[in-house]
Amino acid sequence: MKLFGKDWPRRELEKRVGAMEQVGGVKRMTYAEGKERDVEMIRVRLGSGMTFWVSPMRGMDVSLVEVGGVPITWSSPNGDAHPAYYEPEGAEWFRTAAGGLLMTCGFRQVGAPSVDEGEKLGLHGRAHHLPAAQVSAETFWESDDYRFRVRGVVEETRVFGEYLRVTREITGSIGENKIAIRDVAENVGFETQPFMILYHFNYGFPLMDERTEIRYPSKTVVPREEETPIEGHNRWHAPEPNYAERVYYHKDLVTENGVAKAVLRNPKFPFPNGAAPLTVETSWRAETLPNLVQWKRPGEGTHVLGIEPTNCSVAGRAVDRERGVMPTLEPGERVENELWVEAKFE
Repeated sequence: MKLFGKDWPRRELEKRVGAMEQVGGVKRMTYAEGKERDVEMIRVRLGSGMTFWVSPMRGMDVSLVEVGGVPITWSSPNGDAHPAYYEPEGAEWFRTAAGGLLMTCGFRQVGAPSVDEGEKLGLHGRAHHLPAAQVSAETFWESDDYRFRVRGVVEETRVFGEYLRVTREITGSIGENKIAIRDVAENVGFETQPFMILYHFNYGFPLMDERTEIRYPSKTVVPREEETPIEGHNRWHAPEPNYAERVYYHKDLVTENGVAKAVLRNPKFPFPNGAAPLTVETSWRAETLPNLVQWKRPGEGTHVLGIEPTNCSVAGRAVDRERGVMPTLEPGERVENELWVEAKFE
C-alpha cells in the first residue's frame, strides 16, 4: 500500500505499528445527546488525509468529510438527527436533513411534494431516514493493499405495497483519498414500483469559496425555473442574505468509459500547514444515472453546492409520471449504481 509518500509491503508496515488502526481503519460509535442520541456512526480514517462518517441509521448515507482535518462538506443545523424525528409530510424533510457528503433521496419519490395516484408524497422521499440492517464495517488485506468495506441493507416496505431493497457498499483502500459507493437496488415485491433515486452530494466551506473553480460534464444547462439566470451557475461567491436557491438540469452529459465527472478545485485550500490546491471529483456511471441536477445555494448558513446525479427529475413523482419519464422496477428486477468521490492534492 502507498502511505506517507512511500510504497509499503504489508509485513514491513505491520512492523511499525501496534495495530493498523494507528494509521487508518473503521470504528463504530454511538452519539450520546440531543437529537443525535443513540444514533450509530461509523468513522472511516483513510490514513492519507481523508476521514468520513457513515450513518447506518440514515440510509447508509455519508455525513461529514474532512481532508487534512479540514471539512469539505456542508453540515446542516439539524446534525445527524435520529430518524425517529423524521416527519414525512410536505417539506418537513428539511427539519432532519443532515447535509454531509451524501443524502440519498428516494426510493419511490424524489423532489417536490406531490400527490400521485392518491398517495401523498413528501419532499425527497424516505431513503435518507431509513435505518439499515445487516450492517458491517471491516478492514482486510488484499495482498499488500489494506482495504475497508462498510455495508448495509436499506428497505422501503409496506403491507399491500412496495418492497424495495437497496444494498449499499462503501469501499476503498487505506492510503488513498477515494470513496467508492455501490448500490444494488431490487424490487423484492410482486408489483411494478416507481424507483426514483437522487444522490445529493453537498459541498461547503472552506472548499467552496470565491476562488473555487467548478466544472460540470454537461453540454447543455437548463434552469428549473425560466426566470433563473444561466449566467453564474458555475461560479461561487461569498454568502448573500436571502439568497433564493437556484436549481439547474445538466443535460447531454460527456462521459469517459461511461463515467461522468463533476470537478471542484480550490487553488488555496486551507490545509493546516498552509494553503495549497485541492481538487474534489464526484463521478458516476451515467448509464443508470443519466441526469445531473445542480443545487446552488450560497446563502447565509445554508452555504452549499449540491451535485446530484439521478435517474429522474426533481419535479416530484406525479410530474414525472405525467411526463412519462418516471423510472420503475419490475418485480424481481435489479439495477446497480456506482459513484465515486476522490480528493486530489497538487
